[in-house]
Amino acid sequence: MRTQLDTFISRTRSVTAAVSLGALLLSGATQASELPGKGESVTPIFPSIAEERFRGEVAIAGLKELGYDVKEPKETEYATMMMALSYGDADFSVHLWDKLHDTFYQKAGGDETMIKTGSIIPGVLQGYLIDKKTAEQYDIKSIADLKKPDIAKLFDSNDDGKADLTGCNPGWGCELIIDHHMQAYGLEDTVTHNRGSYFALMADTIARYREGKPVLYFTWVPQWIAGVLVEGEDVVWLEVPYTDLPDGKNDINTSYEGKNLGFAVDQVMAVMGREFAEAHPAARSFLSQVQISTADESAQNLKMQDGEKSVEDIKRHAQEWIAAHRDQFDSWLTQARTASN
Repeated sequence: MRTQLDTFISRTRSVTAAVSLGALLLSGATQASELPGKGESVTPIFPSIAEERFRGEVAIAGLKELGYDVKEPKETEYATMMMALSYGDADFSVHLWDKLHDTFYQKAGGDETMIKTGSIIPGVLQGYLIDKKTAEQYDIKSIADLKKPDIAKLFDSNDDGKADLTGCNPGWGCELIIDHHMQAYGLEDTVTHNRGSYFALMADTIARYREGKPVLYFTWVPQWIAGVLVEGEDVVWLEVPYTDLPDGKNDINTSYEGKNLGFAVDQVMAVMGREFAEAHPAARSFLSQVQISTADESAQNLKMQDGEKSVEDIKRHAQEWIAAHRDQFDSWLTQARTASN
């Protein structure tokens, strides 16, 4: 009897151990499926423009939910950003302007060393605007109208007889197109391209507008300025006489609502180092799906302009956006987990 009892106990223990091992393996498999990034680190790289941090925090939040250990983002200018991704010094960004930054992308190695993984913000615009009052009073519709000295003087803020255009920071890419336009459209003698700290310059431009003075500036959408100087109400886009871009690719779409703005209608893309992207299909899948509307990013930027501009504020804005779009966000995560299997 004792021998039979010992055999029964031994077999019971074996079955229990097998069941426990099976449950442990199943638990591990489930965890691996839910957290495909567990044990893996990822390094983001962003521009140093605080107004562009929001979309990055949305991406970081998703990668963390997939189990990745996301390091503190590196910050640099766009050209250097592409080099870092190309050489493996960083793993991803969500700040590549597909057309505007193409030269930076190609010079850093292009598709051989990096992968564009998705359209984070589609339908991004750039161009020149002036206040609506001056546009209507003097029938100004085109940037080429500023070739006329009497029109240019309307936008002269330092009494040198030339229009002052609030332009683009060196290193952003847009400054190269503006400089090219000044030459291509014969504006060098009547327009000064002011560049430096863009948002500080725009603060002066907005103050000038509020004083009832004419304003001329370059901007892009999305960002908070579009919520302060509202197109169609406060300001209007200026047309260019024809498309003329520095790279000579002038068959590209530069039109918005029937106006030729002179800049490619663009999209902000996610981009990853190729080696990292190929090794991490879950991260690649997730970043390929993330998308934020121009209206949502502009609204978040306006919160920053109203004082909510710390990194912690921006992280909170990202969490609020995720909460408001939770079903969509979860669908991105589900697809990412599927891609890892």
